[in-house]
Amino acid sequence: MGKKSSGKKASHGGREHPTDGQARAAPVSWILIGLALAVAIAGVYFVLHRHDPQSTGTESTSGGRTLSAIPGKHSFQPLVGRWVRPDGGYIISVRSVGPDGRVDAGYFNPRPINVSRAEASVQGKAVKLFIELQAAGYPGSTYELIHDPGNDVLVGVYFQAAMQQRFDVVFVRTE
Repeated sequence: MGKKSSGKKASHGGREHPTDGQARAAPVSWILIGLALAVAIAGVYFVLHRHDPQSTGTESTSGGRTLSAIPGKHSFQPLVGRWVRPDGGYIISVRSVGPDGRVDAGYFNPRPINVSRAEASVQGKAVKLFIELQAAGYPGSTYELIHDPGNDVLVGVYFQAAMQQRFDVVFVRTE
């Protein structure tokens, strides 16, 4: 006599396994976030560690890195929006970016943290966002981020000044 499938999980050696008609739900969103994070970190590494002799404009130093001055016709529109760090819920809100690179931004953890300086710049083809925080627990902490247009994420380094430590970070756009 043939066995009827009841649709229940079959037990093998004390472990339950889905029967033929059932599929396990894979955490696809976490896999995609992990892949995007790995690609973004690799992209940041490449952009921050390459030398671009074609870079034009006046240069200024920020956090030990050289940033090109802002070309007059460059659009910083992709930076505008609300960005969240999936690993901690920290939020950067870029309200506007002027043609001179001045950024009107807020930072939240989850309460507002004072943004003492925020500016956008361009190095080669990379659009960068620099944010400096000044508040208790954040004395001079900075974010140096690059917009990855292919994945529409901000990737870079967070410098936690109080602990003198650097962390690779990714911010994803929220809707």
